Amino acid sequence: MIEIVEYRDAWPALFAELGLRLRAGLGDVAPRIDHIGSTAVPGLRAKPVIDIQVSVGALEPAAFRAPLEAAGFVFRAGNPDLTKRYFRETSGPRTHVHVRRAGSFAEQFCLLLRDYLRDSPADAELYGARKALLTERYGTDRRAYTAEKSSLVWELVRRADGWAQARGWQPGPSDA
Repeated sequence: MIEIVEYRDAWPALFAELGLRLRAGLGDVAPRIDHIGSTAVPGLRAKPVIDIQVSVGALEPAAFRAPLEAAGFVFRAGNPDLTKRYFRETSGPRTHVHVRRAGSFAEQFCLLLRDYLRDSPADAELYGARKALLTERYGTDRRAYTAEKSSLVWELVRRADGWAQARGWQPGPSDA
């Protein structure tokens, strides 16, 4: 079952705790460790999953796999998205770690959308409402949920691009 819940004030603190643990293990291997996804946007309804983006120089797991596993995450080798490496929690709060190449489109995309939604409460509300509606409509059909959500995501990215151009947006400092 796909679950969308109201924003929880505990999410930033959960990320901060995990981010510190990851920073301690990864050190300079990760120039950035960021809280991304809907739980990183205050007030936005979300799946109760903390999404963490770890930015690295190269997607060769030798440099980051052992520290992430030592921090309690398991490598998901079968991930079809070739722009990242993917890890999930073994226990504790539901957490996904997305390892992406620093400076890549995929890394920047997540940071841009997060920052735009943080600065655009009306669009964050629109996105949260659409996710809630699609959850009711599709229940357990994750593919249909994602497919239908994607048109709004791309519209938000278009708006975020205009917002970024008008402000000269650049990612701020790493979250951890």
